[in-house]
Amino acid sequence: MPDVDYLRRILNAKVYDVAIETPLDPAPDLSRRLGNEVLLKREDLQEVFSFKLRGAYNKMANLTDAERARGVIAASAGNHAQGVALAANRLGCRAVIVMPSTAPKLKVDAVAARGAEIVLHGESYSDANAKAQEMMVERGLTFVHPFDDPDVIAGQGTIGMEILRQHSRPIHAIFVAIGGGGLISGIAAYVKQVRPDIAIIGVQHEDSTAMLQSAQAGHRVELADVGLFSDGTAVKLVGLETFRLVERYVDDILVVDTDETCAAIKDVFTDTRTLLEPAGALAIAGAKQYVRSTGIGSETLVAVSCGANMNFDRLRFVAERAEIGEDREAVFAVTIPETPGSFRRFVGLVGDRNVTEFNYRISGEADAHVFVGVGIQRRAEAEAIAAAFEGAGFSTIDLTDDELAKVHLRHLVGGKSPLARDEVLYRFDFPERPGALMAFLRQMQPDWNISLFHYRNHGSDNGRVLVGMQVPPSDHDEFEQFLSTLGYRYWNETENPAYRLFL
Repeated sequence: MPDVDYLRRILNAKVYDVAIETPLDPAPDLSRRLGNEVLLKREDLQEVFSFKLRGAYNKMANLTDAERARGVIAASAGNHAQGVALAANRLGCRAVIVMPSTAPKLKVDAVAARGAEIVLHGESYSDANAKAQEMMVERGLTFVHPFDDPDVIAGQGTIGMEILRQHSRPIHAIFVAIGGGGLISGIAAYVKQVRPDIAIIGVQHEDSTAMLQSAQAGHRVELADVGLFSDGTAVKLVGLETFRLVERYVDDILVVDTDETCAAIKDVFTDTRTLLEPAGALAIAGAKQYVRSTGIGSETLVAVSCGANMNFDRLRFVAERAEIGEDREAVFAVTIPETPGSFRRFVGLVGDRNVTEFNYRISGEADAHVFVGVGIQRRAEAEAIAAAFEGAGFSTIDLTDDELAKVHLRHLVGGKSPLARDEVLYRFDFPERPGALMAFLRQMQPDWNISLFHYRNHGSDNGRVLVGMQVPPSDHDEFEQFLSTLGYRYWNETENPAYRLFL
């Protein structure tokens, strides 16, 4: 579609019957810490707490009377679903929404409250979309795509129009979360034609990088699976039109992890007292990463805070991981001699620093292993602390970036057993929903003895389980075949040094 058509479509988009022009708010604390002016485009303040109602309403307002009379259908992890349900309510038409069974209950309930018919199917947006396509044909409904549609893209593009109207002074870059690409395509299609000097930078969660991999390959790449922490951007295959626009207009795509995302949620809460959902905080996490990697200062950076449909029970997980993501906690495994005075010397090296976690248990005649978390102000401090431990003759492993240590091991320290012969250790992820753990346990009935099991409900969309099993070396091939039949993502942690020390 010609570029000028997008400019016209955005300028004439029918979004303001339901959407507000959201403020472009300063983030003073974050700005001070980053040494740049950070402005937040507050799409979390829309009636459905995300930007999605813009594109959904613009699409449905442009349907013919006959198309609306047949009713509409959409597939969504939650935010697009709420936008379609709201638009259908205002326009007086029937709406059917297919949502992944992993969609947060908060979003499912919000869609139901607006009168839409809900069908739960599959574990990702792509699964739900396939079901919606079937139902569209069966029921003769009109499909409202969450991102790969010119009217939807144009509706989201009104955000870019508002940003430039609200801030006429120079802007170095605009950071935008990417799932299927509708939001960034619309913003970029407008901004790059009006202010081409502004960099448009996409941000993806490390578990859902379909757009980045597509850009690197030069064609759309479909992922085998996606992570569900940032459920609003969990898309296996980006759109044809959104991919075309991203290739043409987007300057760069950054990838952030869960810890960085949780830290960004905390940053926005500190400045606004608003709790963003993970997808809503990706742009802020990307802006922080960009400042760290480029060293820029005294520039104006805009981040689109695109959603605030946060499940309350996820807050525990977010709070726990935010400190590491903000480089405010370092975690170490330290080996000290089991001799008089060693423990006192170790405590002296920790000094007056805030200790966030401390686990110690005598484990042998020669050495003792300590698991310790220490509050820090910047990542470089962790290196200095580790060097101080090593300098005192204490063997030290920095576990700050070790997923096993952060999720499981800190709750299991001291669990060595002489009975656990031939033990192998694996981490498993499964979609978290009612009954998911029991379903996992029913499948975990191997021929080998389970010697360790740890599960904790972290409030995340992924259930995380640590399993130890006693598998003799002669059975390893058979065991690998067993793992391949489970259908869960897994990681072999048998050689993890933290496991060797503590478990």
